[in-house]
Amino acid sequence: MFPIRIILSKLFVVERALYYETLSDERVRCTLCPHYCSVSKGQRGICKVRMNRDGILFTDVDGKYSAVNLDPIEKKPLYHFYPGSSILSLGTKGCNLKCKFCQNHEISQAVPGKYPYMRALSDEEILEMARESRNCIGLAYTYNEPTVFFETMIVLARKVKQDGLKNVMVSNGYINPDPLDELLEYIDAFNIDLKAFRRGFYRIYTHSQLDPVLETLKQVRKSGKHLEVTHLLIPELNSDAKVFEELVTWVAGELGPDTIFHLSRFFPAYQLLSEPTPMELLYRFYDIAKDYLNYVYLGNVNTRFGSDTSCHHCGQILVRRFDYRVEVTGVEKGRCTTCRNKIFVC
Repeated sequence: MFPIRIILSKLFVVERALYYETLSDERVRCTLCPHYCSVSKGQRGICKVRMNRDGILFTDVDGKYSAVNLDPIEKKPLYHFYPGSSILSLGTKGCNLKCKFCQNHEISQAVPGKYPYMRALSDEEILEMARESRNCIGLAYTYNEPTVFFETMIVLARKVKQDGLKNVMVSNGYINPDPLDELLEYIDAFNIDLKAFRRGFYRIYTHSQLDPVLETLKQVRKSGKHLEVTHLLIPELNSDAKVFEELVTWVAGELGPDTIFHLSRFFPAYQLLSEPTPMELLYRFYDIAKDYLNYVYLGNVNTRFGSDTSCHHCGQILVRRFDYRVEVTGVEKGRCTTCRNKIFVC
């Protein structure tokens, strides 16, 4: 089945979706993510960007971007993938989760016509920007959930690989195994958000499920692609120490104790306006995570503590970080220069 592109106006282009099945003349089922949205004619799925037009599922984010920026790779966050480099980051609109604490809700929760600041760019223009940007290793699909612009991402990612550059996906992990398997051929590194370790949290605060995210994490790890995990610590909602210990135990057991783990501080956003995560709580959970994982970092904090990378085997400081300023000191071809332990992809 070849993609069909329809130009409705100069700024509105839709492209045929790649993962769906026909239920009737009036209804289709999207099979891209575990929601399996059943979409009637003229309606959209949960992500708000995949729509049924006369019995065919289309996506309306093709070739249009809400943000395109050159970022430090550490901002994704990816701390063990080409440290100190830059990456061209882009996003569209929409998301297949409905997180009450979303920090990018202006674009991720945008309904049709409510976010007018989309910028049309061709793949060639984006690739040229990446080539010409200083210290840029490739493209990061981020800002909103990349899964919902799968068709744009997969085509662009192929071209990026052909150009000798890297692809990075920053995701909530809510994607079905078949499309993820297709992406794994082209994506070099993932940061996946593990929001909690209770099904009830996912159901109530994100309108999704925990188990598919865990399966995504295992599938990425099995593929051998670089993986880092982020966990946002929200007071009272996912701040039970015993549950958190279960979470990091699972990460260590299923993904390995060398899995890079980012523990981020919560700040009020969108529909969740509670107080920021107390620093003492963040430090306590950092200590818990360090009992199980070798590389734990603190995010959304203005402190050197929890930012630097030291070799777990010999203790040598390899990378110093502060406010996205990065100094790589003890690394050669991804290995610690003292004990030769492999720590980074670079």
